[in-house]
Amino acid sequence: MDRIELWKDREKRIIDPELFSKVAEDWAKKINSDRTQNGKKKDKINKRTQLRKFYDEVVRLSTLAKSRRKEWENILPMVHMLTAKAAYARGRDLISSNFMELIRGSVEQVKEPEDLDLFANFFEAFMGFYRLYGPSN
Repeated sequence: MDRIELWKDREKRIIDPELFSKVAEDWAKKINSDRTQNGKKKDKINKRTQLRKFYDEVVRLSTLAKSRRKEWENILPMVHMLTAKAAYARGRDLISSNFMELIRGSVEQVKEPEDLDLFANFFEAFMGFYRLYGPSN
């Protein structure tokens, strides 16, 4: 589970059938496990509220892309800005390197508004599982 593959077949627009179930759940477990290092809990890292900020931004951009399709060329750079925001949060030890890679790996696959919508749907599934496995904050 090194990188998320949003599409099973991008050309045919076939979504990985396990993307919103097994893949999202595995990533939620992985990101939650980052909260413990060397047997010690790290309360500050990967708080649900912090991850929710990224999710909210992905949903906002996806909604914007749907309503303003002609402005996609101006929206796409903002999608890529998520990687910089993740780097900043990582630098402040608010997110783990695995969560940063989840963001980076997903953003790299966004080429069209449909890709962003798929990323938003995956992120929703991930957040659902993270609610189950993650911290209670």
